[in-house]
Amino acid sequence: VQLVESGGGLVQPGGSLTLSCAASGFTFSRYVMSWFRQAPGKEREFVAAISGVVGVTNYADSVKGRFTISRDNAKNTAYLQMNSLKPEDTAVYYCRAVINNSVYWGQGTQVTVSS
Repeated sequence: VQLVESGGGLVQPGGSLTLSCAASGFTFSRYVMSWFRQAPGKEREFVAAISGVVGVTNYADSVKGRFTISRDNAKNTAYLQMNSLKPEDTAVYYCRAVINNSVYWGQGTQVTVSS
């Protein structure tokens, strides 16, 4: 199993970024994909999740209405569209898959929201 995030960077408050998580080594469409984030000095926290085939989504209250999670099962890729970014969204963003009770994480991608 391999998860590779990309798309992070520096953005001004109010700006947008789209993160990608390219997956391999498992049947992507069968599993929930999630995004988490970890800010300096804080615990890793849940951001959003999307189910496999049907694509049911769930969001943390702090990002509802601003972030959108999606997936392309043909490309084995999950996405996180982030709009109206705030300085408090600054963190390393990780994608996660839980497969047969084993948890897999990507290496993370840094998102910095600053003027």
